[in-house]
Amino acid sequence: MDFIIVLLIILVSAACGGELSARLGQTTILGKIIAGIIVGPAVLGWVSPTETIHNMSEIGILFLMFIAGLETDATDLYKNRKSSIAVALGGLLFPVAGGFATGLLFGLKPIPSVFLGLLLAATSVSISILTLRELGQLNSRESTTILGAALVDDITVMFILAITMGVWTGTKVNIGILLGKEILFFLLIALLGWKAIPWFMKISTSFKATENIISAVIICFVFASLAHLLGVSSIIGAFAAGLAVSRTDSQKEIKRKIVPIAYTIFIPVFFVQIGLSVSFVGIQNHIWFIIIGSLFAILTKWFGAFLGAKLTSFSTKSAIRIGAAMMSRGEVALILLTIGLEKKLIDPAYASSILIIVMITTLITPVLLKTFYKTP
Repeated sequence: MDFIIVLLIILVSAACGGELSARLGQTTILGKIIAGIIVGPAVLGWVSPTETIHNMSEIGILFLMFIAGLETDATDLYKNRKSSIAVALGGLLFPVAGGFATGLLFGLKPIPSVFLGLLLAATSVSISILTLRELGQLNSRESTTILGAALVDDITVMFILAITMGVWTGTKVNIGILLGKEILFFLLIALLGWKAIPWFMKISTSFKATENIISAVIICFVFASLAHLLGVSSIIGAFAAGLAVSRTDSQKEIKRKIVPIAYTIFIPVFFVQIGLSVSFVGIQNHIWFIIIGSLFAILTKWFGAFLGAKLTSFSTKSAIRIGAAMMSRGEVALILLTIGLEKKLIDPAYASSILIIVMITTLITPVLLKTFYKTP
């Protein structure tokens, strides 16, 4: 019963925060994350992060990315691959350099400084995608480029992180095996998406005891698990599952059924959980680190992505929007921070300050996107 009360607080706070944010002319995402900060340990302390909440939020982001895959045209994604790669590279190189410089400036050793750069190079595709969905821009060329760039970003960051951890811990890292596992993942999902998924969804429509929405959820979880096992982010697996199902005749029905399930409980829990992770403990000792780190995190990501977009024929207005969309670090940076603390890649004294930097980039992204898409 205690968990039901906790869930009630999360859902009510998410609903109130989202509604208030919408009435103030902002996206509902902003309100939900702030609601998490208020009811969490940082302010009121009504709700603390638990394994159950974390697991529900993981399901939420998997559903969010699965729905994004359902709504994405794979052909458009392929057409914009050059733009996506250019934006991803710009949005990776400049933040890594900025994070590395910030680390050295505040006395961190080279490897922890590299880790800080990698953390600031990560992109939370979920925040941007849901914001663009709310703004009715999910099927634009800008959105497709943002989605592709964020996926490339996360794959590259996780690959470099594995090498960095090997150097820091003295463990031998086989780059060939790392690359081989990632290539194997994409070959498997391409094969499954081409033949197996259409066949499976077709026969599932004849099942009498099981609705095809269950089959779709199974596909989502199988792809996410496969990604995790092969060293790729599970959200990429969920997105690939959505792309695969989008090619079947059941696409519209699956979307109609899964959206209410995801947006009723799991996705609100995901956004509130981001807010729950915030802590203000010890930040008074790192005020300048937070200020300079936030400025580097915002400006380097924005400029790098902007430059990549401009070099691939986007207008200045579109490039500004793309840069803003790539700015959020969100749950990806939180995962990287957890890894960094476990592997002693970063001093625990900086954990709360890094969380604040991540939260600033996460909160500012929907605000900027809303502003730039309202600008004629």
